Amino acid sequence: MLRRLVALLAALAGPAAAADLPPIDVFMPNVCLACIDWTEHLRQNGFTVRVTRTDDMDAVKRRLKVPKDLEAVPSARIAGYFVEGHVHADQIKELLAEKPAALGLAVPGLPLGAPGRENSNPTCETACTVLDKDSAGQRMRREFYETLLVLKNGQTKTWARH
Repeated sequence: MLRRLVALLAALAGPAAAADLPPIDVFMPNVCLACIDWTEHLRQNGFTVRVTRTDDMDAVKRRLKVPKDLEAVPSARIAGYFVEGHVHADQIKELLAEKPAALGLAVPGLPLGAPGRENSNPTCETACTVLDKDSAGQRMRREFYETLLVLKNGQTKTWARH
């Protein structure tokens, strides 16, 4: 409930609140179109994004202390937290507002429907699984996933469900 209120207040505050956001450092492989789309999602939501392309994402993840079982493709660092995977900009804003004692947020893997991983519009707002018909039958374009808060002891709590 508190996170929803914080997100609503941030949305109402508009561009002035966006100017107060710290920059986010995003690390991604050299060729990752979904990662590029995710950074654009962050920019459209008021973040200043600094991108570093690297061929050694394993070293980045070790440096940021991302647990192996929570890894995705892009990794980021903001205000002392890591952001692993295609995390929604609003959830990063909530993290910055609440400042929990944690290592960061993670969306493990590459779930369809996450920012930068949208395959088609419109997307379902209720986290449903939606199937498209294509020449090979049906393919999923959105799947259920969770954003996890990674605590300092390595345990996780659900931060949001999609």
